[in-house]
Amino acid sequence: MKLSLTPLVAALALTSTLATPAFAAKDVIAAVASTFTTMDPYDANDTLSQAVVKSFYQGLFGFDKDMKIVPVLAESYQASKDGLSYTVKLKKGIKFHDGTDFNAEAVKVTFDRVTNPDNKLKRYNLYKNIARTEVVDASTVKFTLHEPFSPFINSLAHPSGVVISPAALQKHGKAIAQNPVGTGPFKFVEWKQTDYLKVARFDGYWKKGYPKVDTITFRPVADNNARSAMMQTGEAQFTFPVPYEQAEVLKGKPNLVLVAAPSIVHRYMSMNTLQKPFDNPKVREAINYAINKDALAKVAFSGYAIPAEGVLPKGVEYAVKLGPWPYDPAKARQLLKDAGYPNGFETQLWSAYNHTTGQKVIQFLQQQLAQVGIKASVQALEAGQRVEKVESAQDPATAPVRMYYVGWSSSTGEADWATRPLLASESFPPKMFNTAYYKNPAVDEDIAKALKTTDHAEKTKLYTDAQKRIWADAPWAFLVTEQLLSASARNLSGFYVMPDASFNFDEVDLK
Repeated sequence: MKLSLTPLVAALALTSTLATPAFAAKDVIAAVASTFTTMDPYDANDTLSQAVVKSFYQGLFGFDKDMKIVPVLAESYQASKDGLSYTVKLKKGIKFHDGTDFNAEAVKVTFDRVTNPDNKLKRYNLYKNIARTEVVDASTVKFTLHEPFSPFINSLAHPSGVVISPAALQKHGKAIAQNPVGTGPFKFVEWKQTDYLKVARFDGYWKKGYPKVDTITFRPVADNNARSAMMQTGEAQFTFPVPYEQAEVLKGKPNLVLVAAPSIVHRYMSMNTLQKPFDNPKVREAINYAINKDALAKVAFSGYAIPAEGVLPKGVEYAVKLGPWPYDPAKARQLLKDAGYPNGFETQLWSAYNHTTGQKVIQFLQQQLAQVGIKASVQALEAGQRVEKVESAQDPATAPVRMYYVGWSSSTGEADWATRPLLASESFPPKMFNTAYYKNPAVDEDIAKALKTTDHAEKTKLYTDAQKRIWADAPWAFLVTEQLLSASARNLSGFYVMPDASFNFDEVDLK
């Protein structure tokens, strides 16, 4: 497929300004799979928008490539013994792109904005536990919470938790979404929603010697083949995601590097435990034994996935390795017999996705279940159907979902955001996403207690107990953890995909 993109890329390159004309501009083109929704991370729900704003915005904390918390604009923090307040020391001498000072007042203005329900920002729920944000002095800020919440620093490290220039907020108001001003290595240049987002080197960046490139242009290219072609012709230096079916094509190109990075995106199939036959633990165990996860990884993910090793994937804080669950169809048939279903049963399996990979997964699961006598009709739901049939069900007793293939990534990097929304009994739809309608009082208690303690050993004990109970109860068929496929030009370095599928390009360079 030939692309008529070269003139635009060339035009973008020509617009770059050089500090030293003797050297060629270092302009990076990154091809991504979809358009961006907003440049205001507090009003974004999609990972991609939050990923690209990291070029011009920074938070108090962030994550390294292993999802470990690192200070960014913060120097350090201290939590009170009762877990109700966090005092954060800030780095000094940092400027926003508009020349104004980064300080405690800027932090207060930013968080007062998101915690005000009248502003109706999408990330309000993530930060609504903040009762007040106070300026202690120019380089010290104090957060007071409504109730103890031990993963609070993880919430501040979430990609949405950035600090915005108060002067820019005052100047632009709601239009800050199109006029972002932060402290990041790049400053915002231009956003044409369907064509590109361009950022340029900020010469006043607080980390000396960075950034190492002049511009980054993010180009949304929805067509898989088109993104692949851009990499092969050199029209782009980076792309994510690489569709599984294109992996081998790009892998064979000498000028490209294909990277399969570990992720915290886990895929599972929930079973409605309020409905027969899934109210019987033996049936749920049988289904776990009936599925060959290694074969699933090969068939649907071209080998770029590993069998699920537990309730939470490796890389999420407090995750415990418990599996994989073995493939044993003979044992599955025996368990079904013991449960009173010697001839199996009929049911339905929905997928939360209607893309190619989602279709492959449910077809594979259908075939595996049939081998032990379970006849499942399958349907890949569109986004609107998913919201209506699954996420908006008002009455757990009559919810139509039975088996449901879906996935989740804990973007705070911590066990709370991987257990509470999916497995606590308070999280039945429509409130959150416990599509198994799973309820275990001991698990609920573990999750609630873990939120209230800041003691690492105690949290480890609570989350370990919860995960072991969930694994034994098997409200899900524990399937696979995906790998994240990206491709880059051999002369590009320091641009990589994070385990939560966002980006890190602090060290990006073009040789």
